[in-house]
Order: sequence, then structure tokens, then C-alpha cells
Amino acid sequence: MDRSEIFVTTKVWISDYGYDSALRAFDVSLRKLGIEQLDLWLLHQPLPSDFERTIAAYKAAEKLLAEGRVRAIGVSNQTPKQLDELLSRTDIVPAVNQIQVHPYYTQGEWRAANESHGILTQSWSPIGGSYVYRGADTNPLEDPVITALADKYAKTPAQVVLRWHLDHGFCAIPKSVKAHRIAENFDVFDFALTPDEVAAIDALDTGVRGGPDPDSLNLENAGFPIPD
Repeated sequence: MDRSEIFVTTKVWISDYGYDSALRAFDVSLRKLGIEQLDLWLLHQPLPSDFERTIAAYKAAEKLLAEGRVRAIGVSNQTPKQLDELLSRTDIVPAVNQIQVHPYYTQGEWRAANESHGILTQSWSPIGGSYVYRGADTNPLEDPVITALADKYAKTPAQVVLRWHLDHGFCAIPKSVKAHRIAENFDVFDFALTPDEVAAIDALDTGVRGGPDPDSLNLENAGFPIPD
């Protein structure tokens, strides 16, 4: 397969935030990937305890973009307030803010902030895996609203949820190591949900996050080194 047919994204972890350390981490990533240019480079999350290092890492990303070593740059898990500060102190609007979004955690405020700045919302855990992982009693893929739509469209619940993301204009990044699941995840472009159906899924929001609050992570509890 030609390289131009593959879109490669990777991230820099908080351990490598800072200007010079982020540039070094980028070089390590490209060496590991065996490529000369990256399509998208993201800051994995904010570092609220030392936001100066977050800003410095993003400025390193701007340098790499200017040099053509990466085609687009962005952030992950940035709150609306953090986005405002980042934008006030840097020159390039992130192409992407990758945040947790699924039917049980719709993140309306964060999505609205992204949209107001022209930033694409990229949904991690788009079918609710993180919500299930944290021990929740309910699973978005078993919700009656979603299973009924799956029956209506002769699709799986996961396909309905992915279609919900697409109908909202999000970039969804489902995860699987099973070939048939990966193929299933791609097979969502032959139907669309109605506005009322999208709204019905929107209404499933619980407001409960799956996984840790990004603001709770810092160099003391999550600053593990990324090996070369």
C-alpha cells in the first residue's frame, strides 16, 4: 500500500512536554514508525500542574508543522478553558481536539468549544468502551434506543453509534484488533440517522466520564518515561 493511502497519527506523552523534549520525542516516534513525515501529531492531554510545559510542547508542534515534518497538529482532552489559554499564547489553531465522546458521555460543552474555534472533535472511546471498562452497569451498545435503531437499519449497535458520530460531524476512532470488527466499523457509509434519531441518542448522555479525569494526571502520578 502506498504511504499516501495511510493516515498516521501519534501523540507526545506528558513526560516529554517542554520545547526541546517534545522535539526529541517527535524524532523518536518517527524513527519507531519508520516514516519521514507524520500526518497528525497530538499532545496527549493537558498538564494543568505545569501548563507552561504544555504550551512549550505545542510550540514545538508548531515548529514541526512549519518545517513540513507533520501535516497537522492538535491536542487531546483539553477543556474549553485550557483551549482558550492555549490559543491566546500560540499561533496555530489545533486541527483536532481528541476527547472522550460516546452516547453515554456526549461532552456538549467541550464539543461546542471545539466548534467555536473551528477545531474538529475527534472521539476516543467512541462506542463507549471506556465507560464499560470503569465498571458501569449499563453498556451503550445494549441500550434499547440503540438496539432498536440497529434492528431498523439492519446494522450492529456499534455501527449505529459510529453513524451517530459521523452524522454529528465528528471523527470517530474505534479500536479493535479483530479483522471482522475493523471491517464492520468501516461499513457505516450506506445509511444515515434522521435528526430525531440523532437527538434520541444525544438524550442518552449520563454525564459520567469513563476513565480518569485528565486534570487529575500529573508528572508525579503519570509521568512515566517513554522508552527510546
